[in-house]
Amino acid sequence: MSEKPLGELLVEKGFISRREVEQALAIQKETKGLLGEILVSQGFIAPFLLYQVIAEQMQLPYVGKDLGELVSRVEKEVIELFSSQELLRFHFFPLSRREDTLVVATTLPQNTHLDTFLEEKLGIRHVEKQVITPYEMDWLIHFFFQEQFLKEAVTGLFFRSPQESAARVFTPFQWIMFTILVILFSGGLCFFPSLTFTIFFAFANLFYLFNILFKFLLSISGSVVENQETVTEEEIRSLQASELPIYTILLPLHREPFSVIAQLVSSIRELDYPQEKLDILFLIEEDDQETLHHCKKAKPPYNVRFITIPKGFPKTKPRACNFGLLFARGEFLTIYDAEDIPERDQLKKAVVAFRKSPPEIICFQAALNFYNQRQNLLTRLFTLEYSYWFDYLLPGLFALKLPIPLGGTSNHFRTDALRTLGGWDPFNVTEDADLGMRASYRGYRVGILNSTTYEEANSALRNWIRQRSRWLKGYLQTFLVHNRNPWKIMKQSGFKGWLTLQIFIGGTPIGEAASVVLWGLFIFWLLARKQIALPFLPPTLIYIGSFNLLWGNFFGVYLSMLAVFRRNLHELVVFSLLNPTYWLLAGIAAWKGIFQLLSRPFFWEKTIHGLHQESKTSP
Repeated sequence: MSEKPLGELLVEKGFISRREVEQALAIQKETKGLLGEILVSQGFIAPFLLYQVIAEQMQLPYVGKDLGELVSRVEKEVIELFSSQELLRFHFFPLSRREDTLVVATTLPQNTHLDTFLEEKLGIRHVEKQVITPYEMDWLIHFFFQEQFLKEAVTGLFFRSPQESAARVFTPFQWIMFTILVILFSGGLCFFPSLTFTIFFAFANLFYLFNILFKFLLSISGSVVENQETVTEEEIRSLQASELPIYTILLPLHREPFSVIAQLVSSIRELDYPQEKLDILFLIEEDDQETLHHCKKAKPPYNVRFITIPKGFPKTKPRACNFGLLFARGEFLTIYDAEDIPERDQLKKAVVAFRKSPPEIICFQAALNFYNQRQNLLTRLFTLEYSYWFDYLLPGLFALKLPIPLGGTSNHFRTDALRTLGGWDPFNVTEDADLGMRASYRGYRVGILNSTTYEEANSALRNWIRQRSRWLKGYLQTFLVHNRNPWKIMKQSGFKGWLTLQIFIGGTPIGEAASVVLWGLFIFWLLARKQIALPFLPPTLIYIGSFNLLWGNFFGVYLSMLAVFRRNLHELVVFSLLNPTYWLLAGIAAWKGIFQLLSRPFFWEKTIHGLHQESKTSP
């Protein structure tokens, strides 16, 4: 082994400057990280150059130049001795075995933990090490474990816990109940129209009444949490960089324009977290070469790994995330969408929150909001809704210790606990909400993190309908899945946990779909000026319906007004008066989601990103 320090060797070969070495050493003094990883994460040197010099320094062969030749040397029976997680944990890949000697390729040739692990597992005392980069090791693991990884990503949850998987849309019992309801409703309309309409009107309005009261209670509870800080600025400043863990960021990308990828790379660079401790995975579908090209063109930092998701069904975001989870190296893990811009200190806040929380809290949900609130009327109304949802309703669920449906991004996990849960359900198109409910019904809790990730508000109506219908279809999937065993849910989270599933998860799409019918009847009555249906309804139901119409809409408008005050978006207050129109659009999306649940349950309607950037450049 060469006695010269790594930095000196790199300078001598002209790969980096002395000033860059000094900068890296200064970072190393603070973070206690490996010098090579710091040099790579700062962009001072390409990985393959660094690892060639490390191999030369250690007087070991570098074997990453010809991966085809390296693959031909691999003995498959040796690979079968280890799990993929063991390879990732100890940073090695077995190549061959000769009696008491194991030949491995490794990214950390000085890793004594590897020697100890191999001796304890196989009784091997002699390890012949050869050097490769982390990217080449990922390639080897992907090459040899791809089929196993894909099977786990798609069917892992289904085979371990079929009752929790949306792969089966309806159970036989649910099909029977659904068929009976359709027959009863259709027969009632034909033979007893007045009675059927009265029962429907009664059910719909009583449901709305419970929904109004439930959300009002959540809002009051959420307003209390709003004034509490999960993590303080002082706690963040007290963090020592050397004590920060590896943090994995999953970034599922699909058909993303270059402008969105460029913004994403910029957001990654801005994160206030040691770059060498960030494990960033770009998850790119195998047939999406355009996005891969855009990612390479954007020149992300070297701590970004490209993980190719093999072709398969269903082609969904959770399937990609499950595949990425198998490569994750971090103690903690979060997921961001391509257009997300998280607050710079969000990862540090999550670390503090986890360290001061009991182990049953396995996830923290950060708030989501938008950076293009003022683009048009739709984005303004969308911002009103998101502000109310993430700043009042979800904190209210947390305060009352109720199950929390996660948002699509910025949910921060304990990685081991996420694996224990089985990851995401690839057949559920709102995999986030399902995972939050599943965690709760297994006895875990989700916390609220006082940090915000800014996203792109959907600014095109057709695109918004596609996105919203997918969300509501997924809520129906989640509602059906977790109602397969209601007694188990009541046992784990009590009656209030079960009630949350009915009102908050099932009630959201069903209520929005029913609102279209009720608004249609109300508008027809206004235009016709006739007392249609009223002679058949008891006065009590008329009073409840009137209360829902007047006070329900008033509460909805008023609470959305309050939500934007917290974020000083005062100019949006007047737009809350248009919320009934926005809710009508949501009702249309709900009906689309219901039809798709029956016809295309696993179809993932892609949300187009970057529309706000197009509007800036259009004449």
